[in-house]
Amino acid sequence: MIIALLITFIFLILRFTVTLFNFLSNPKLPRIGKHYQHKVSILIPARNEQDDILNLLQSIQEQDYPYYEVIVLDDNSTDNTYAVCRGFADNHPKFKVIQGKPLPADWLGKNYACHQLAEQATGDYLLFLDADERVENSLINSAIHRMNLRGLSLLSLFTNQDMRTPGEKMVVPLMHYILLNLLPLRLVFLVKSASVSAASGQFMMFDAADYNKYRWHRLVKNKVVEDVEIMKLVKVSKLNGEALLANGMISCRMYKGYNEAVNGFGKNFLAAFNYNIIGFLIYLAILLGGPVLIILTAKPNLISMMATLIISGRIMISLMAGQNAWRNVLWHPIQMLSLLLIGITSIQKRLTKTTEWKGRKI
Repeated sequence: MIIALLITFIFLILRFTVTLFNFLSNPKLPRIGKHYQHKVSILIPARNEQDDILNLLQSIQEQDYPYYEVIVLDDNSTDNTYAVCRGFADNHPKFKVIQGKPLPADWLGKNYACHQLAEQATGDYLLFLDADERVENSLINSAIHRMNLRGLSLLSLFTNQDMRTPGEKMVVPLMHYILLNLLPLRLVFLVKSASVSAASGQFMMFDAADYNKYRWHRLVKNKVVEDVEIMKLVKVSKLNGEALLANGMISCRMYKGYNEAVNGFGKNFLAAFNYNIIGFLIYLAILLGGPVLIILTAKPNLISMMATLIISGRIMISLMAGQNAWRNVLWHPIQMLSLLLIGITSIQKRLTKTTEWKGRKI
């Protein structure tokens, strides 16, 4: 019992320390007023995105950076994605739509779509975005400035999350919660080892010359968490990569409703632990079981210490992520139960080899 409590508090304190480091170091993309003139190829893989992609295309057309081309790849959609994008592109000359080739057996869908998009791009920078996002002013200028300032081959941003239903609010905040209390985000750039890597496929900006040399998506063609794997390869190749928070300049509505969010996180959550089920279960046991154990001691000093660490950590992470801090504090137990369900879902799908997304097995 004493050993279990000790392990729990060590884990709580370590996570709080990481959170505090992130909060004080403020790993956000700075907003820059300087204007650049580099051509940016904005590349959007789209599969069954007829309900969302028009918002992204309109936001790109309305933002304040004029030197770009947009290429949308319709990845064998079964809805009207191509027609929606075609109709928009017909009225906006910087936009074009292509139809993806059939998916080869040894590729995953998004990776192959991104590979095809890169082959069509002509920009100095390649910016991969997901179809369910919205960009804001200052994003592209700020990203190019950061690429130049740091000499980056890859800049990845963790976008602000648009959550509209209670179900989404029970699940989606877990992304930033886990990220920002496990990884000091500034170290992705500062530590050159590939073991310290993080990235989000929702925003991946590449130096085009480096991308064309290495063809990163081809190198990770069968990887579920391709974004992190690419960051690792960038660092292994002695190039610079950085991952930051988006600072309100790009947002994404990842999922619509509770079930979709649980299934969406479940498809790649275990992959973040390199499919080590035992290690993943130990993490869940300490994260979720430890606080329960402390509560069962009925000792007010231990419970108050635990609550202080958890609540202050949730507040700091929520502020960094641009989320409602008090809602995340109040809903913390519900979100932890959702995390348990995601963990069970992820393990079950892994063991039964039934992981699917958008009609394709992964």
